[in-house]
Amino acid sequence: MEENGYSNNGYSNNGSLKISEEVISTIAGLAAKEIKGVSGLMPCENPDFRGLFRNRKSAAKSIRIEVNEGEASIDVYVSLYLGVKIQEVSNEIQLRVKDAVQTMTGITVTKVNVHVTGITINRSVPDED
Repeated sequence: MEENGYSNNGYSNNGSLKISEEVISTIAGLAAKEIKGVSGLMPCENPDFRGLFRNRKSAAKSIRIEVNEGEASIDVYVSLYLGVKIQEVSNEIQLRVKDAVQTMTGITVTKVNVHVTGITINRSVPDED
């Protein structure tokens, strides 16, 4: 693995492919935020030291990626709306994040851990359009 990214040097005969962890985090964050019941992404509870010294967008602070030998483990930190079924929303986050990352990057996602770290109580769940 390259520093701060996943490297797939055998991707094509024309060269190599390097996908940064920030890109993977953005893909995972967008997939999670699209799910009904998710009010937003939340900061990781214990950010690593690399995240303290960078100017990163919220998805990178709310998503942890660990890539080993071409397989990724993803941790997603979210806040949900009051009244949603936490297990159902969490299952949907796992499915959609895994599908989005695998489809867009070709990286095998072995697991998606969902951390519900907040509940939004001042608004109801928005209706789907």
